[in-house]
Amino acid sequence: MLAHIPGLKVMFPATPYDAKGMLNLALRGTDPVVFFESQKLYDMGELFVSTGVPEDYYEVAEGVPIIRKEGNDITILTVGAALYKGMEAAEELEKKYKVSAEVIDLRFINPLNYDLIIKSVKKTGKLVLVSDACERGSFLHTIASNITQFNFDYLDGPVVVVGSRNWITPAAEMESVFFPQKEWIIDAIHEHL
Repeated sequence: MLAHIPGLKVMFPATPYDAKGMLNLALRGTDPVVFFESQKLYDMGELFVSTGVPEDYYEVAEGVPIIRKEGNDITILTVGAALYKGMEAAEELEKKYKVSAEVIDLRFINPLNYDLIIKSVKKTGKLVLVSDACERGSFLHTIASNITQFNFDYLDGPVVVVGSRNWITPAAEMESVFFPQKEWIIDAIHEHL
């Protein structure tokens, strides 16, 4: 819902490095910002930047997603902590099915620069969107619609959205049946693509 409010910036980092750089960006600006963070990430270290989180001031480029894993056969676009399930799915696709998945971390929900996503989909022809948000009514459907419009001639199948179950969020011990799992992503790929 927040992603559709004009003028509101919406950020959702998946790594400690991005969290600091995006928070610096948010604090420097004068626009209203919603900054999401997943509790799942509190105990994780920085896995994508070998030098860790710098002590010095830095910002992350606004609205720009980032490729976390290069691939050629399918694009997996993730939001927030779903990045790690997307990475697990990509690893299994490679090992078990010899499918090379490109994993993109969205980082920003609004504003969003689509250039990297469009380029990736032109290369792979397939797109799966993954988020911990409930699938019904998810902003991922807006992204799926936009990508379909921008890349229609390059898509080999429908854009697929994988999200949480359409339930009230359960207690922590039920997370594995509520939030997307790597198996859900792989199943969605097999079913739709």
